[in-house]
Amino acid sequence: MQLVIVESPAKAKTIEKYLGKDYKVLASYGHVRDLPPKDGSVRPDEGFAMDWEVYRDKQGRVKDIADLAKKADRLILATDPDREGEAISWHVRDLLAKKKALPKEVERVTFNAITKATVTEAMQRPRELDQDLIDAYLARRALDYLYGFTLSPVLWRRLPGAKSAGRVQSVALRLIVEREREIEAFVAQEYWSVIAHLQHDGTAFDARLVTYDGKKLDRLSIGEEGTALAAKQAVEEGRFTVEEVETKPLKRNPAPPFTTSTLQQEAARKLGYSASHTMRLAQTLYEQGAITYMRTDGVQMDGSAISAARKAISDRFSGHYLPEKPRIYQTKAKNAQEAHEAIRPTDFTRDRAGVGDEAKLYDLIFKRAMASQMAAASLERTTVTLRDATGRHELRATGQVVKFPGFLAVYEESFDQKGEDDDEGLLPLMRKGDSPAKTGVDANQHFTQPPPRFSEASLVKRLEELGIGRPSTYASTIQTLRDREYVRMEKNRFFAEESGRLLTAFLERFFDRYVGYDFTAGMEEELDTVSDGREDWKTLLEAFWRDFKPKTDEVMERKPSEVTEALDEYLGDYLFPPRADGHDPRECQVCVTEGREGGRLALRGGKFGAFIACSNYPECKYTRQFASPGGSGGEGGENAVLGNDPDTGLPVERKTGRFGPYVQLGEGKEAKRASIPKDLDDFDFEWALKLLSLPRIVGAHPETGLEIEAAIGKYGPYLRHDGKYGKLTSTREVFEVGMNRAVDILAQGANRGAGRAKAEPIQTFGAHPTSGGEMKVMAGRFGPYVSDGTTNATLPRDMKPEDMTEAQAIELIDARAAKGPAKKKGRKAPAKKKAAPKKKAKAS
Repeated sequence: MQLVIVESPAKAKTIEKYLGKDYKVLASYGHVRDLPPKDGSVRPDEGFAMDWEVYRDKQGRVKDIADLAKKADRLILATDPDREGEAISWHVRDLLAKKKALPKEVERVTFNAITKATVTEAMQRPRELDQDLIDAYLARRALDYLYGFTLSPVLWRRLPGAKSAGRVQSVALRLIVEREREIEAFVAQEYWSVIAHLQHDGTAFDARLVTYDGKKLDRLSIGEEGTALAAKQAVEEGRFTVEEVETKPLKRNPAPPFTTSTLQQEAARKLGYSASHTMRLAQTLYEQGAITYMRTDGVQMDGSAISAARKAISDRFSGHYLPEKPRIYQTKAKNAQEAHEAIRPTDFTRDRAGVGDEAKLYDLIFKRAMASQMAAASLERTTVTLRDATGRHELRATGQVVKFPGFLAVYEESFDQKGEDDDEGLLPLMRKGDSPAKTGVDANQHFTQPPPRFSEASLVKRLEELGIGRPSTYASTIQTLRDREYVRMEKNRFFAEESGRLLTAFLERFFDRYVGYDFTAGMEEELDTVSDGREDWKTLLEAFWRDFKPKTDEVMERKPSEVTEALDEYLGDYLFPPRADGHDPRECQVCVTEGREGGRLALRGGKFGAFIACSNYPECKYTRQFASPGGSGGEGGENAVLGNDPDTGLPVERKTGRFGPYVQLGEGKEAKRASIPKDLDDFDFEWALKLLSLPRIVGAHPETGLEIEAAIGKYGPYLRHDGKYGKLTSTREVFEVGMNRAVDILAQGANRGAGRAKAEPIQTFGAHPTSGGEMKVMAGRFGPYVSDGTTNATLPRDMKPEDMTEAQAIELIDARAAKGPAKKKGRKAPAKKKAAPKKKAKAS
């Protein structure tokens, strides 16, 4: 018997079918062990010795592999064809050797696609484990461990509220934060455009004013309304004739097939998928045998695949769509070990695969790969110049016509941004001397725009351009930033959170080298030299540790107050920008108003993170959030009395606390407070009274007679009735929602709750052989599980619920039942206090 080890059960099932009865294929379900998440797992003083620990949920799987390995004549390690796949094979071999279960013959095979031909051919070409790739894995794993487990404790003790730092994660965060700073520092510039609406031979088109009063205009030339209106009048009064018609042929070549990075970018732009979702879908398609391996830097296709693509093109299109020679693309991948074939379909006669999101991603991969071998698109770009009788004013119209679509008949690459002057409209046929009819002229006001916030696609592209990280890791890096709440996503764009900005400032101030783009990219190149066998992995780690460890020790020796003072100085220009009135931006305006002297604002550290406070504390209790430069936009963040409440006569104050702005009525314990929602752009005294009046009674429910209440809670505006809730869309709706709408919203909420109660199983199997109950795979609150109605067994972390087999379901349920019922954690009874000894009476 020959034992084959792969990562996933779906892959195992397919490969076992290809290989036949003499082979037994088992899945490791990904990595089987890792460095324990505690100090000392990597020991630099002992030659970077590492301790490995089998995942708790993989112990049974490792035992199964070891039991079969003892009976096997040959062990074939067939994990993925990259560094991580090599590492999994190495871990399995090492574990089996320690358990004395390693067969005499151990071989490694790799295949770029899971098809019968590819798998059987790979089995004929086994090799040894690649020690250079294993060393590169060890170097990366140790480096990331040492970076995170050495720097994170410094953050916890010196930067309240920080959770963790990572070698690539922190640099990706810095990119997002720096973009946020650019946007905040950006000053919009006004400019105007003058557009003439023209018509010729029944076809309407637009022309832009490009020369005014003899001067050529660029985008910002007309900077104010007066000039724009004068230019508009000149165009309205002028009679423009065609002076020149220039037609240029253009050719556009197709983009190469997908790499990991370009697949993530295009799936984000065209399908709206996150990087992690894209990679999960691609993994499934790969395991189904539909596409080649999805972690690659290569853009080339195998010769047989190119031939298949060309045949598919000739079958679907006329001969004009097939170039005379195959297109050959060259990769510029930095790591030759990872420069596999591009991502492509395994079969070009199969234009569909998967369902739902998988099918959409496959369609994208199929079309991109086919288009890469198609003929160039032929276009014609026409530029028409029109001049008035004075010769001092010129209009220009541009249009683009596709003469032959070529690859565009199948696929067109998308981009994050499109220029505002791009014009692909059709122009009428015009000749010199023609005078198109003028139907109108517009003078349009514009403002220059700040650089856009990063989307997942543009962030991945920027990381790749800088040479930071590797495409296969981008999905997990981005997910970590979101999980740590350093960033948030709004309308598919990254916004830096307060904690992310503070962490970046801390790292730039104290560890600037280690969040430097050049340093991080240089480290990637060094790690690649380990993959190539050109550098010893321990030598690389020694050089890093020699400088990094003393730097962390130095920062750890500083007092928290010293760290805060240094950050206060480093962030001074951001936190305290110049005031419009010329006063000191650090001067506390509350102290000035209340007649106190010496009130100075500065950064302070607290249990829940950093904030701005006054030096006159506790007499002055003014505070504001860290990420509110100048108090949320100038004076808006300062404490202020908005007016007096008409019912009580008490002052209504606007204040800014550690958790944001709020309004307050009264003082002390009896004071009533309400947070100011972010969606109120026109907040004023009237809104303050409305917020303090909540909750609002909408009326009595027509069916129950009980009151419906509208209010704002921790998770936003809501309705409440008889213990049930309904979500409102905005703060304004709290005060505007009527009875009919309220009843409808509450009914919808109840229906959604009912829908959740009847969750559909992901998979169903037959009856359990012992209990007789039908086995179902369900989605649970804490992850997928399988149940026979009596016993619930959680699925291993790397097992996909849709890939589970009936035999695995029985095995998991039996293993869980054998452990007995889960023990409930009861609260310990409080220890009884000993009675205090009675005092002896003093002798009189």
